[in-house]
Amino acid sequence: MKSRSWFKLGAACLTILLAPSAPAATATGSLTVSATVVSACSVSAATLNFGSSIDLTSAALPLDASSTMTVLCTSTTPYSIALDAGANAGGATNFGARAIKNGSHTLGYQLYLDAPRTMIWGNGTGSSTSPGVGIGSNQTLTIYGRLPGLTGAVPGTYTDTVTVTISY
Repeated sequence: MKSRSWFKLGAACLTILLAPSAPAATATGSLTVSATVVSACSVSAATLNFGSSIDLTSAALPLDASSTMTVLCTSTTPYSIALDAGANAGGATNFGARAIKNGSHTLGYQLYLDAPRTMIWGNGTGSSTSPGVGIGSNQTLTIYGRLPGLTGAVPGTYTDTVTVTISY
């Protein structure tokens, strides 16, 4: 019986020691949480290919082709997409001289904003740009191209590189 008393006394002491004590006082404050989201955009374009086996004896002219460009801008961010005249035009704003090249041989072409191919896609100086507003996910734009003729063409692969600039 004696050991039981000591056990009860020990359990009571342990309970007292483990019981939470009331705080003497409390104070409160605040924590500020913030994040700053900046406007951001990215752009990428697929190759515009007028054809990989153009037969000069039977090709219907003009040759039209199209490609896509993917734009990703933060939601509500206004942007404008400009295209330069290409590496073979003799100047970044010489849009009338856009050309694909095979060695010393060139073929003139043009890039347009619209399917009827009436609005030249350029940088805003004597040509148009493509304005838009970001939606926070990918937006797809179409680039329309036209190769009006094949005069002087020799067999081979013709290429050009056009710089795409997105301003936001």
